[in-house]
Amino acid sequence: MEGIQLGKSSLISSRLAYGCWRLAGASEPQEVTEESATRGAAAIVAAYESGFTLFDNADVYCSGLAETIFGQVLTQIPEMRSRILIASKCGIRKKGDPYSDSPYRYDFSSDYIVASCNQSLKRMGVETIDIYMLHRPDYLCNPEEVAQAFDELKKSGKVREFGISNFRPTQVAMLQKFCPMPLIVHQVEISLAKIDAFHDGTLDQCLTDGLAPLAWSPLDGGRLGKNPNKNSATPHPVELNLLETLDSVGEGRGVSRTVIALAWLLKHPSNIIPIIGSTNPANIKDAADAGEMHLTRDEWYRLMAAAQGDRLP
Repeated sequence: MEGIQLGKSSLISSRLAYGCWRLAGASEPQEVTEESATRGAAAIVAAYESGFTLFDNADVYCSGLAETIFGQVLTQIPEMRSRILIASKCGIRKKGDPYSDSPYRYDFSSDYIVASCNQSLKRMGVETIDIYMLHRPDYLCNPEEVAQAFDELKKSGKVREFGISNFRPTQVAMLQKFCPMPLIVHQVEISLAKIDAFHDGTLDQCLTDGLAPLAWSPLDGGRLGKNPNKNSATPHPVELNLLETLDSVGEGRGVSRTVIALAWLLKHPSNIIPIIGSTNPANIKDAADAGEMHLTRDEWYRLMAAAQGDRLP
């Protein structure tokens, strides 16, 4: 898989990233089985062997267990660490943390960011996280506190580069004004079923400021993938037409609708990096083929019209 520079940094990533949200096979640690954890570890290996070099994690994925499973794989394949980029996120605090009456909330306080990073490093068994992101905007965000935490983590060698996730363009601009280093990535939901980023200024800002857009749920939770059983039982006419258009373009190219849906994202000049979340090795390998697929402008706009449910104005 070809590589691409991340923002204004020196980091080079594969054209697709692997997302670790589903690694543990459950949302809570007590629900994880030995079988599901083994399946998650196998998925990481499959992604690595398929050419993925950027692995996206977060401290809230199964309450940190996803990071633990990822770290165990790094132990089993020692040479892997020097060949990949590790991304993780912080800022979401679950209900009951740290007190029984603590609500679900966001926390960008300086102490919490630093403590979260230290815990992620320990769970993954690494000394440095390549890209550290704020997961979802904190309504009480003090940008000076965030900048202080980022500066401390960078100077200590615990983090190489920083980014954000699910921010509005104005929030990105605000935080960047206070940060002593450039933000290099912005992780946001983008797919043919979720095209807001093309209209709300997110991708415009990525191009203008040199942010690499990381697209989470690029297949809309699997509904745009090659397995038709994941589609809703009674799809909306717009969704049905989109799937038929994906199949039509895919048949013409001799590839799955998964590859076409991902290639559609890859064509945008902001260099969108889709984050693949499947734990099925066959699906992971199929998705990797999108890195070699280049859609024509006509194919791209045909799919955009299908996504909008109407012709362009």
